[in-house]
Amino acid sequence: MATKRDLNINVHHMTRVEGHGNIVVDVKNGELKKAELEIVESPRFFESFLRGRPWDEAPYITSRICGICAVGHAQASINALEDALGVVPSEQTIKLRKLLFNAETMQSHWLHVFFLAAPDFFGAGSALELVGDKPEVVKMALRLKKLANDLGDMIAGRKVHPIAMKVNGFSILPSPQQLRDMRERLVAAREDMATTVDLLKTIEIPDFARETEYVALALDDEYAWISGDIRTTDGFHYDVHDYLKVTNERAVAHSTAKHCAHNRDSYMVGALARYNVNHEHLRPEAAEVAAALGLSPICTNPFMNSVAQVVEGVHCLEDSIDLIDQFLRDGLEEEPRDVSFRPGVGVGAAEVPRGILFHEYEIDDTGHITRANCIIPTGQNLANIELDLRALVPQVMDRDKEEITLLLEMLVRAYDPCISCSTHLLNVEFVD
Repeated sequence: MATKRDLNINVHHMTRVEGHGNIVVDVKNGELKKAELEIVESPRFFESFLRGRPWDEAPYITSRICGICAVGHAQASINALEDALGVVPSEQTIKLRKLLFNAETMQSHWLHVFFLAAPDFFGAGSALELVGDKPEVVKMALRLKKLANDLGDMIAGRKVHPIAMKVNGFSILPSPQQLRDMRERLVAAREDMATTVDLLKTIEIPDFARETEYVALALDDEYAWISGDIRTTDGFHYDVHDYLKVTNERAVAHSTAKHCAHNRDSYMVGALARYNVNHEHLRPEAAEVAAALGLSPICTNPFMNSVAQVVEGVHCLEDSIDLIDQFLRDGLEEEPRDVSFRPGVGVGAAEVPRGILFHEYEIDDTGHITRANCIIPTGQNLANIELDLRALVPQVMDRDKEEITLLLEMLVRAYDPCISCSTHLLNVEFVD
């Protein structure tokens, strides 16, 4: 039974998230008056930066939106440009893009699971505190992240802000020896993945659930990353060109980021949403891990997003080995990347680590961008996070302030929010 207490929580700023965000909770006599996630990050105006720029500059500009999801932004941008220009990439290009997405997904997931979320479960303030207590875990985490970064480097030309991926192809290709060496490292990483799964079995995930709508790209025959239709667990199915019917962005007074809603007051994107929508297309190894970690559809506990990230990490590892085997068997060939320009409008979507990402561009007859729209996964999640906060607070009102605050921060961190590409210290103040 909820206690009739007063409670004020004001977290400025949350730690172990990318960007600036505050948690504000106000309870009077046991009644929740406010539970908000304030986004106080300054607007970055990337859509304005794109206006007037030549169309082929868009992937390089938008990849700077995020250092973690740089490949995803470049891919969504390329998808939009190829849609506008009528370009159909080759099967080789599509497979290379999938391999590159595996790399980005793994490096981002390991960053979140080990360095941003794990300290909460081990009673540490940061990953640095884990170095002394669990050095082998930290070393393993660094190995896995380096492996994913090196895989991305091999395909994209560098670890952050890709330069090799282009409209209609790649400017460089990995050599057979690079592929063989990378395959050997990926196979060896299976041992670290097994250790990660065993470690996760020892962690107690907070018991919390709230039904919501989950939105992700989907295909009929594979776990979707770089293309697909928009599907939701509420039974809706859209072509990506109809993305505005899903996102329905709106401004809110307490945030510099907009909120989104579709069939309900909010929806969730990200690893858990992808799992809920696409679980039947997981590789068998990943499906086994999901079962071992207690993840089953439809999972409505947002804290399980980290578990879903580990499941996706296993999926991406095994898929990467399979793709490299195909390249070694069939070979990689230099392909023409000629593009015939035409004015038009294009929409591109991709599943970046934090969820579905949309880019839309309008290109005039001089080849310059006249209009751009980019809808980021974290922006789509913000309304859902707030509704989760409002549902969680009444359930934990009998606990002390420090424990409530930690749970609220853990809930926000579970979404792996990318408010911007920076991390800040935490200052918690309680006002009675």
